[in-house]
Amino acid sequence: MHHRKNHFFPEHPGRKALPAAHSQFAIIAPDIGLIFLFIALVSCSPFLVALWYGEESILLPMASAPAGFGIVGVWLAGVPKVEGEARLSVALSAVALIWLAAALIGALPYTFGLNLPYTDSVFEAMSGWTGTGFSLLPSVDATPKTILFWRSLTQWMGGLGIVAFTIALAGRSGLTRFRLYRSEGRSETFMPGVVTTAVEMWRIYLVLTALGIGLVLLSGIPLWDAVNIVMTAISTGGFAVHSAGILYYDSPLLEMLVVPVMIAGALPFKLYFLLYYKKRFQFFSDRQAILLFALIIAGCAAVTLDLATVSALPPAEALREGIFMTVSGITCTGFQNADPRNWYGSTVMILAALMFVGGSAGSTAGGIKLGRVTLGLETLRWWFKRLHTGWRAITPLRHDGRAILEHLPEYEVSKSMLVVVLFALTVAIATLLLLHLAPQDGFDSADIIFEVVSAASSVGLSTGFVNPGISPAAKWLFIIVMWAGRLEIVPVIALVFGAARRL
Repeated sequence: MHHRKNHFFPEHPGRKALPAAHSQFAIIAPDIGLIFLFIALVSCSPFLVALWYGEESILLPMASAPAGFGIVGVWLAGVPKVEGEARLSVALSAVALIWLAAALIGALPYTFGLNLPYTDSVFEAMSGWTGTGFSLLPSVDATPKTILFWRSLTQWMGGLGIVAFTIALAGRSGLTRFRLYRSEGRSETFMPGVVTTAVEMWRIYLVLTALGIGLVLLSGIPLWDAVNIVMTAISTGGFAVHSAGILYYDSPLLEMLVVPVMIAGALPFKLYFLLYYKKRFQFFSDRQAILLFALIIAGCAAVTLDLATVSALPPAEALREGIFMTVSGITCTGFQNADPRNWYGSTVMILAALMFVGGSAGSTAGGIKLGRVTLGLETLRWWFKRLHTGWRAITPLRHDGRAILEHLPEYEVSKSMLVVVLFALTVAIATLLLLHLAPQDGFDSADIIFEVVSAASSVGLSTGFVNPGISPAAKWLFIIVMWAGRLEIVPVIALVFGAARRL
């Protein structure tokens, strides 16, 4: 194998080359430090909620998060900067570590403010940052508003990505930041640079959040509730400010107003950019958007029909649950106005399949992404076309409006299908482990598969299997599945293999 020379540390008398691992760390550490410093800054915003609602006693526990992020950020930012290119494997590992550290530090307010066991706190924090929405809080209604806002804020920040968020704030580009951005599962390229893309995405995100709050307020719920619901709906997260979730309000109007907000979060943000800046309405011509709408219609019809016929629900109730739960599932939001455990297995599996697919690439949704599904369908068409035209003829694969020639179709497809296979393997392995780690207590294997798919796809819909009573080993397994699923598996594998190689 050909090895490149180290152009940044040439070996000559009087200068000793740095070890590769140390030089790579020095290249990437200041950028990671900057990320943590910006997270620390934004983590101070719950203080305003504490002061507004007179929850001064929670200020000190809440301060543990910005303090933790700040300490780590100052330490990493202080590492002497080394010019060079961070390897892709290093960028992947760094992003995995950033998200893990965000959960470990973001858990501190739950531990110090609610006396929650640290394992449960890390679970809550990871569920927040990844936009999953599973919760182990004993009582959401009894939780201080400051902590509830911290939960919503983590989902809102994690919706577009921790790295994308901080790159937009920092306003500085470079290959290292580009690789960190792409390693987070982002591939938006509607602007020339990664910084301008991140800035535009966050501008769109803020506008959608504001419009969503205005829309949800039409249901008559308080402003506090509307802000938190929309923050977790547009980020397709699913945390609520009441133990009963959306059902607390018992409002079909609210549920139907939240539906377009969830869909807005699951559509490619590129479409909003084209609408505002290019005045091009492509919501019904973009392949991912078309597939999303088609799956929503088909899913609503199938789930509603099942609920009305098999589960014998009244038609109006079946339609209400069918629409809301289907949209919540495929957008990976996790709000629920029904208990899937009361549904028949076939209905639950339809919802699990929609959750596994997820929303669009370039959105806040999880799952394997509709972009990979469209690529798979286009590849099938390309494959059969090649069978008819002959293998010697040059037949381009058309994807995302452009032709992909030569060896690139196989590369693009294999790269996308690798993630799909890894997702399926993650679900299968985690399910098998849970069947051995956790007593079922009346839950069958279909319930456990549903929960694991929900965790891997960052959804949060639950049959009740995930609760404070499951074993610590099962909780840590779910933490790992949520972490790996949000980052599309590969960065976590890169980190594990890198650590194993060092050891």
